[in-house]
Amino acid sequence: MTEDTAAATAPPGGRDTADYVQVKMPAESAYLSVLRTAAAGLAARLDFTLDEIEDLRIAIDEACAMLLAQAIPGTDLECVFELGADLVTITVSVTAAEPRKPARDTFAWTVLSALAGSVDSRLGPDDRVSIVLAKRRGG
Repeated sequence: MTEDTAAATAPPGGRDTADYVQVKMPAESAYLSVLRTAAAGLAARLDFTLDEIEDLRIAIDEACAMLLAQAIPGTDLECVFELGADLVTITVSVTAAEPRKPARDTFAWTVLSALAGSVDSRLGPDDRVSIVLAKRRGG
């Protein structure tokens, strides 16, 4: 798989969600339209309203902007969509030179929380920084 290839894969080890989609692309803002489009299509499959879909698209943009600011140039941005009956959970992650969780006391975090419903951040192995968004249909 090349760096700019987006791939849908089966969940590792199996999951209890209806669907699992993983997209991996260069950590560059030029590729974010791929994630916005994927999020819109997947949310539409769950019968999200047009307003909910647009909120999700904006939330992904905001989360990616936060993470791309600390991504190591030339590395990948990874996005995992987990789809339940009426819930989509999106985990966006990058490799950072100096990994740190995004500040929660910023305007950007407040906007992200309002758009997505539930928002969290994580530090993982191999200097990975992630933002996890969970949006429920009708929520």
